[in-house]
Parts: sequence; structure tokens; C-alpha cells
Amino acid sequence: MRRRVTFSRNVTLSLSRTCQAYCKYCAFKTHKAHLHAPDEVEAFLDRAARRNVKELLVLTGERPDVNPEVRERLASWGHEDFTSYVVWACERGLERGLLPHTNLGVLPREDLARLREVTASQGLMLESVNPDLVAHQGSPTKHPERRLETIRWAGELRIPFTSGILVGIGESPEDRRGALRALAEVHAEFGHLQEVILQNFVPHDAYYGREVADIADAAASRAWRTGIYEVPFKELPAWATPVSIAEMEDLIRFSREVMPDVAVQIPPNLADWWPQLVAAGASDLGGLSANGDHISPEHPFPSPHQVRKRLAQDGVALTERLCVHGRYIDPDWVAQGVMDVIKARFWSFIPRSGSGRTEAPFAIDADLVAPALEKARDGAWLTKEEVTALLCERRPEAVEEIRAAADELRASLNGDEVTFVVNRNINVSNVCVVGCAFCGFGQGRRSPDAYEHSEAEFARRVQDALAFGATELCIQSGIHPDWGLEDYERWLRFAKELAPDVHLHAYSPMEVAHMCDVSGLAPRAVFERLLDAGLGSVPGTAAEVLDDGVRQRISPNKLPAARWVEVLEAAHATGLRSTSTVMFGHVEEPWELAEHLRVVRELQERTGGITEFVPLSFVPYQTLLGRTHGVEPISREDNLQHTAVFRLALGRSIQHLQASWVKMGLDAATEALRWGVDDLGGTLMEESITRMAGGEHGVRLEVDDLVGAAHRAGRPAAERTTLYERRRAFPLAAPRAA
Repeated sequence: MRRRVTFSRNVTLSLSRTCQAYCKYCAFKTHKAHLHAPDEVEAFLDRAARRNVKELLVLTGERPDVNPEVRERLASWGHEDFTSYVVWACERGLERGLLPHTNLGVLPREDLARLREVTASQGLMLESVNPDLVAHQGSPTKHPERRLETIRWAGELRIPFTSGILVGIGESPEDRRGALRALAEVHAEFGHLQEVILQNFVPHDAYYGREVADIADAAASRAWRTGIYEVPFKELPAWATPVSIAEMEDLIRFSREVMPDVAVQIPPNLADWWPQLVAAGASDLGGLSANGDHISPEHPFPSPHQVRKRLAQDGVALTERLCVHGRYIDPDWVAQGVMDVIKARFWSFIPRSGSGRTEAPFAIDADLVAPALEKARDGAWLTKEEVTALLCERRPEAVEEIRAAADELRASLNGDEVTFVVNRNINVSNVCVVGCAFCGFGQGRRSPDAYEHSEAEFARRVQDALAFGATELCIQSGIHPDWGLEDYERWLRFAKELAPDVHLHAYSPMEVAHMCDVSGLAPRAVFERLLDAGLGSVPGTAAEVLDDGVRQRISPNKLPAARWVEVLEAAHATGLRSTSTVMFGHVEEPWELAEHLRVVRELQERTGGITEFVPLSFVPYQTLLGRTHGVEPISREDNLQHTAVFRLALGRSIQHLQASWVKMGLDAATEALRWGVDDLGGTLMEESITRMAGGEHGVRLEVDDLVGAAHRAGRPAAERTTLYERRRAFPLAAPRAA
């Protein structure tokens, strides 16, 4: 899944449809008095809070309080103007954990500032830069300069903002590009545009005397329940312009060209061509509103589930976002009261490099970095505060010092040789009862995607591994509710019958804990039986982050950190060796990673049983954390820095540090050889866990690929066994004589 397309899970409150404008394409407006009363708003917000939405989209006509009856109602409720009433409604939404996004039309600067205190983001469509469109006659606030003025004020006030253009309202192709250029110029000055909407015009009925919110809600409910979308067809009015898919694709490309850091949003309910527009580069689908589209009420949005299934056909992942995009979730852009709601309700959406999801238990001191590096070069223990400071470091020159120190420690431990193992993964079954939020692999027993290999299928995979020259089989599965200890023993014995000389690297601590639970045996007794069945070593997976606070957030049903340690300690006590892992780049904080490293290093210094440490960067695309909690992939730069800090924090206790090419890609893994890494893992041949989470870096490498990576890094390579016995050397080619 190389691409993510985002959306916001929202509900729409049309607070007032009274409008001073007379746009010819609009079915939302009315020139009668229309205003929801406070008790109606409170009841609506109570229902919205129960619908699992995150965004409160507040739509209104432009300046409803020009209407005398609207003004009179507002005054009776204690509001001096309409903006005051919107602020009140947003405050009520925040109290219920909803993040307001307002679109009130052209506003004075002071009103934008008032709204900033109670909104996560705001919006105003530019629509067009053509001031003479027939569609805008009688609507002076649709003049491009008036609208650009509001958008500029939003930039000056540092308001995360959404804008866009209407396509097909009588404008020319050059008008469209001109509007996007105008938005690009404002964004270049202030950097506040988080998304630009390319909205194709669809003609509507007038809906006189009917409530568009009721029409929209009924259409959305019907479509989401049945999956059938019946939308009316109306001829274009004379002043409108036909719009083709090719024209929309061109606008997407142009938007990305002039505003490369701004999301391009297309409405998926206004044409069935939206998957083609995603393929052309559109990156956002807006708010898939649970109560419909109040602007185009008979055109319901597809449900998130329907969109996700359709995008999966094209290898694209659908990811939820907040109405305020991740890079703007920062006190510089969002008022404190709104930040408090985000931290309390939606902390996982805060970027790792942002304001911090939670407060550190100690002061993060950049002055600790230099002395920490001096200690780490000698392999000495680093404190949690020192490890945290290294992980939080952002100064380029200091990051380079971290890299160099990790590389020096690697060289002193292992020399320059880069090792790898020829192995095969076999995931016997993906049936799992644990339900981890970070996993795309595990399936319920009745899921259509669930599987369990037969002995014939298992044997075929083993034979393939032997033909490939594998010296190791890595065997892991989900936690199958029907498997007992005897089943795990059976697979080991069967593998040994098929391949007596192949090393069996099998069963995570979570699987072993399950064997203990179903057999009533202690971990050491379980390992003794597994040893007898042919077990050679243990993968130290299921570690994630060895901090129970993190584990509760991402997988409350998984074994606690102390149990993970207990299982591996028992493995080492029986003479088995193990690897150890960390899964990072999701919801953990730097100090929680520091705790993980402390736990692993203490275990190793007690037992000496860990052969290698394997950092596993989180792949979010087809996981719950990625789909609905906004967790984004860690950057290559952060991935490498984390890798180097892991090397330094583990000191000389664990000799080998591995780069996972499945997680980070072979190019990044090759670069990681400069950041403390001495091992590139295995050929794998088959990798299901990362692939089913949406990984993009393949499931198999040839020996030549791994040797080539080492040589590109200027390092010799060697094939090893699971326990790091050297099998074959691949020295660098001698330079040719001049």
C-alpha cells in the first residue's frame, strides 16, 4: 500500500441556511429566517457524540443576521450577533469531544479570531477568480478579492484552513488554474492551507419549503444501509460548463504542482469517477458525513467501509484524519482549549514530531546529548533521560554525531562484515483471538480472509525452502483458539521430518504464553517439550514496546511486559537463544522506548541469551491504528535515527543489530549500515505479517540482493546461520589496477 487517502469522520450541523447571497447553483440557501434553537443544537450534538464522529462541520449561509427575524431570535438567546451563536455551538461541541470546523462564508478578521478560539480548523471556498460569472450575480461576497481577503486574514491569524474551487459554474480552464495559483500565492506567504477542494458542480432542485438536512440524512441512511445510490439527474443550466474526467485529472496534477504540500480533496459523492481521480493524485475525500451532504442533499457520501473496499482494489489505503491535519496540531496553530480536547480524545493523531501526546515524566534536556554520546561510545549504560534526549534530538549536526557514534560502536563490536541468513517464513495460520490495533495479519476464525495450512501446504513450503538453500525456518502464527501445546509440537516434528538439518526458529513469547495457559505448564517446562520436538531458537517478537502503558493502548489483550521477559528468560534458561525486537513509530513516546531498551538490556545482562536486536518500524496502512487513529508511517530520517539510538542504548550487551528491509525497504536498510547496523536479516521467501499491514517492500529477496546491498555500502558480506556461525563469505571485489 504505497498510498494513503485520508478522510474525516464528521457530522454536519447546518446551523442557519439564511443567506445574503443569491448564487444560482445553491440549494442550501434560503432568504427566510432559518436558525436552529439552542435546545435543538444541544440535542443534535448529543446524538452526534454517540455516532463515533470526530468532526463537527458547522455550515451556515453568509451573514444570516442580516435577516431581522434571525437577529431577533439571536438577541432573545443572549447573542449580539451570529458569530457569537456559532462560538456557543462550537463550545458545546468541544464539551462533547467534537472538533469544530466552521464554514461561514466571508467574515471580518475579528470574527475569524473569535472562531479560532473554539475551532480546530476553518474553511472558505475561493470558488473562482472570475468576478463576472453569471452564477454569482447578486452575490457581492463572491467577488474573488473579498474571498481572498478572508483567506489571507486566516493565514495571518494562523488558522488551519481549507479552500478550493468550484469547477463547472461557467468559468474557463484558465480561470480554474488562475484560482489555484491565487491560493498557492496566499499559501506560500502563510502556509495555512491544509487542503484544496476541487469540487465539480452538480445541478440541484431548489428544495423550496423542504429541509435539506432531512433530505441529506435520509439519503445517507438509505445508501449506507443498502449500498444502493440513487441520485437524481438534472440538465446543466445554460450558465454552467460541462466538466470531464480529463479536466479534473489535469486540475489535480496542477494543484500538486503549485501546492505540493497541500492535500488535494475531491468529493466522492458528486461523480462515480472519484477512484480515477485518486489514481490521478487526489489525496483526500473530505468529510464522509454520517448525516449526508447538506449542499448536495440527494448525493450521499459513500460510507468509509465502502470507500475502503473500493480503494483496496487499487492498492490504496483509506486513513482517517481529524479536521485539522496532523502538521497543524500544535499550539502555534490550535487554541489551547481545542488542543486539550485533541490530547484527551484524539492523542494518537498528534504527530510524533508535534507538541507531544503526553507530558514527559522528566525534563527533556538537549544538554544531555553530548555527554551521553561519550558514554555510549564505550558501551556504557545510558539513563532513560539520556536515551530520551537522543531520540528527541533534531539538530542536524547532533543527529550526525549520533550516527557516527553508533557506527563506531558497530565497528568495534563486529568489524565491517554485513551478515544475513537464508531463511523462509512460514505463518501456519492467521487465525487470532488477540485483536491488536497495530496488526493487519490476525483474523477471526469466521473471517473470509482466515486460513490454516494443511500438512501438504506446509510441506510444500518447506520443500521450497530446501530448494532455495534455506538453513532456517521461521515459524509463527496467530493465537489460534483451538490449538494446544501438542499442535505446536506437531508442526515442529513435522518440519524436522521434512528437513532434519534445518534450524527451527519458532514461536513468539505470545504463542508460548498461550501454550502455558492451555497446558497449565510453566514456560520452562513448555520450552523443554518444544526443544524435544525440534525447536532451535526463539523469535523475540510480540515485544512491541515493553511498557505496559503502551501495551494497554495498542493491544490490551496481549501478554504484559513482565510476562514477555519471563518467557524469554525461561527460554534462555533451557539453553535456547532468542532474538529481541521493538515495534516503534506508532503511539509510543520516546521515554517509553527508553524503558523498552532498559528492560531488554537488563534481560541480556542477566542471561546473555539474545543474539540480536531487531527494530521493526510500524507499517500502518491496513491496521486499526492506521485506518482510524491517524498514525502515519515514520519517516526514513526518524527511522534511521531511532536505529542508531537503539545501537547506543544497548551498548555492548547485544552484539548484533539488524535492519528489517521488509519494514523500511532495502535502500533504507542499506543506508542503516551507516547507522549502527551489521545484519540485514533474512531472505524470508514469504512474509505475511507486514504484507497484510500494507507493507510495500516485498516478501522475498535473493542472496545477491543482500550481498549487493552490503557491497553498495562498501562493506563485505557473509551468509550466517541463525546463531551467527559464518557459512559463506562475499568479499568486496578488489579494485582494478590502473
